[in-house]
Amino acid sequence: MQTTTLNSILVQLRAALERDDLAGAVSMLQALRAPDQADLFSELNDEHQVVLLPELHPTASADILEELDDEEAAELVSALPMETVIRIVDKMEPDKAADLLGDIHPQQAQTVLAGLEDPDEVRPLLLHPDDSAGGLMTSEFLALRRRMRAAEAIQAVRAWQPEAETIYYLFVVDRFGKLCGVVNLRQLILADPATFISEIMDPDVVSVRVGTDQEACARLMARYDLLALPVIDAEEVLLGVITVDDLVDVLEDETTEDIQRLGGAQPLERSYLDTGVFTITRKRIGWLLLLFLTETLTGSVLRHFEGELQSVVALAFFVPLLIGTGGNAGSQTTSTIIRALAVGDIDLGDALSTLWHELRTGLMLGLAMAGIAYVRALTWGSPPPLALTVALAIFTIVVWANGLGSLLPILAARLRIDPTVVSGPVMSTLVDATGLFIYFTTARFILRL
Repeated sequence: MQTTTLNSILVQLRAALERDDLAGAVSMLQALRAPDQADLFSELNDEHQVVLLPELHPTASADILEELDDEEAAELVSALPMETVIRIVDKMEPDKAADLLGDIHPQQAQTVLAGLEDPDEVRPLLLHPDDSAGGLMTSEFLALRRRMRAAEAIQAVRAWQPEAETIYYLFVVDRFGKLCGVVNLRQLILADPATFISEIMDPDVVSVRVGTDQEACARLMARYDLLALPVIDAEEVLLGVITVDDLVDVLEDETTEDIQRLGGAQPLERSYLDTGVFTITRKRIGWLLLLFLTETLTGSVLRHFEGELQSVVALAFFVPLLIGTGGNAGSQTTSTIIRALAVGDIDLGDALSTLWHELRTGLMLGLAMAGIAYVRALTWGSPPPLALTVALAIFTIVVWANGLGSLLPILAARLRIDPTVVSGPVMSTLVDATGLFIYFTTARFILRL
């Protein structure tokens, strides 16, 4: 739905709530799709949310909670009566319900869990971290048996009455519950009714262990174009299924987190406008202070070469040019390597190959930039020795920045640190100080300072 239309409905929704027209507000919301409902609902103040949510149909309330940010949903649930929460959570997908219960107070979670119609669907999912395959999977799936016939399997699907998101693939297990094959619904419909499932299933099933990181699950589903991914335990027993809608959520969350880290800030748990100024400040101040302290290295280098600057004042003219070029070259490299790590183009064992690749790239970029810098220095009226100093310095800095930028993300990944931590601002800060050292050392050698 278009943003202008949603904004218009939001104005009407707020007006209805201001005059206590709950029936009208409910009617407006329930006429929308779940993502649009969640968008409008999140724009309401806390008081209106608490009043409105219990008035909606439990299925609509469940859809809204599933679409809201985790922290926002947990805060809302904590303000509602337990009877209302139980009624809504009963209509949520098991994996979404488990995520919500994991975010609220343990005592509240136990009360809600005890009141659910089928708590065993949710309880096993609470054992796994939210960012793992176990936390991502749903326990709502239909497992077929190998000796089941096609007609029996179709009848089982009809009796199951699955949600739309869980019907892409049907997984096959043996009598011990171990995953042994997969069959899609099209195969099942086209097969002879008397055919055994073992005859039409594909025994080569892509699966993940329950503790696998969610980002690895997303990459696996994207790589093999999977609409559903089975989750197994150490004995290969089928525990649950990750569906494609969960993959989209994971990719969005991971991309949002990476982009925020690229700017040198801690990720936000809630949407931007729903995050308070104090929280945003707290998320940014740590890195900002660290980068500030690191940047003092640049000042230390300048103080160390104070004599050279006094002897040849023109050296200072090229400082912004040099450190800016070095920081940009390093940032280009780190962003490329971080992306290559994220999509699996390279892994931790490719450090030397990556370094060699980037050093050769740096040599070519450095030569190009050195030639341009030499000409530019001459056009500024600099003598040839100073122009040569600038050219050699910028060549060395670009090569150094490329080499450093290729290794730091891989080193961070090996140390189990998010590679985006060493991106943009961090890389620029490191190259600033080291680039100045290279520049003034080159000047001392060529200009005999």
